[in-house]
Amino acid sequence: MDFYDKDLVSIRDLTKEQINYLLDQSEKMIPYAKGEKVKKVLDGKVLGNLFFEPSTRTKLSFESAAGRLGCTVIDVSEMSMTSMSKGETLADTIKMVDGYCDVIVLRHPHEGAARLAAKFSENPVINAGDGAGSHPTQTLLDLFTMRSAKGSLEGLNIVLVGDLKYGRTVHSLAEALTMFGAKLTLVAPESLQMPKDIYNHIVEKGCKPVKTAVLEDVIDQADVLYVTRIQKERFPDPAEYQKVAGTYRIGNAILREAKSDMIVMHPLPRLDEILPEVDDTQHAKYFEQAFNGVPVRMALLCAILGGDING
Repeated sequence: MDFYDKDLVSIRDLTKEQINYLLDQSEKMIPYAKGEKVKKVLDGKVLGNLFFEPSTRTKLSFESAAGRLGCTVIDVSEMSMTSMSKGETLADTIKMVDGYCDVIVLRHPHEGAARLAAKFSENPVINAGDGAGSHPTQTLLDLFTMRSAKGSLEGLNIVLVGDLKYGRTVHSLAEALTMFGAKLTLVAPESLQMPKDIYNHIVEKGCKPVKTAVLEDVIDQADVLYVTRIQKERFPDPAEYQKVAGTYRIGNAILREAKSDMIVMHPLPRLDEILPEVDDTQHAKYFEQAFNGVPVRMALLCAILGGDING
């Protein structure tokens, strides 16, 4: 698979075969991600981590992935630390950072920022989340988590619940799962349902999603329950947020209706949408999911920067 020097802005940039390749490579990375094996195949490479929006898991897992592979990280955590606070354009910032590193990882509050960055950067750009748009590396680790737990991605029954309108993780995930013939159920209030462009795209690709606002009606059929936080920071009107806050709460009571091998996932951070009592059940996979960001991003960095863990 030829990933060398390629951008990853959207999950649409990848084919099903490329996704499977990256997931296979991610499996090989696990002992290196845990520090059980060491191979600095990216020694001498430099990663530019530009995070202009708050992040814990994505930022730290990219730093961990780079460090495990011997890649140096240069880091900017907020716009106020850059000349963008003085009025410099994103394009000029990217052109400047491009000269300091071999790959740019960008998180930005505005949808389309990663695509713009890729246009102005000679080196590859990886989208680490652009507003309510796309989050392709989160999708890869989500798919890896599902495949590890269920053995295959083909034909799974996936229930996506919560903020499907502003939740960029479910936008990318729905598109990727459609490639694998997944049955998708979209659980959300009408005001937070999947955006029409994403919905229409997966329908065109052969998916026939079911829409509902009532989780109790569908949880017994789920192989995977993917829960998202209702994101207050994405709402233009705080009053609209208050109308839907706390709509779904996953606890042991509702999980009694689920299959015994159903898994619960969440991109994190969570607020009150998954109760702590779920953490100790066989269903909970969200902390394992967070760890999986390291081997998956290690595999991606090796593919883009030319590191061969098997060499």
